Amino acid sequence: MLQIIGYIVLGLIVGILARFFYPGAVDMGWIMTILLGIVGGIVGGFVAGLVDGKSGNFRPVGLIGSVLGGMLLIFIVRMFS
Repeated sequence: MLQIIGYIVLGLIVGILARFFYPGAVDMGWIMTILLGIVGGIVGGFVAGLVDGKSGNFRPVGLIGSVLGGMLLIFIVRMFS
């Protein structure tokens, strides 16, 4: 249970940072910000695996990688909407 709360808090922090550093206004609520942070960490880990040549391997990335993954996710969603 404590890990789930940790993921939620970390997702909120990463989501807020991704929204802050992304150019332009990003209109979304708290729950979507948390999901953005959690999925951003997953996307960042996947991209890091592709860069290392270990294609498809999910791995944990730090705060910076998670924020960059969140920003990439915002970019992709805006591109298709």
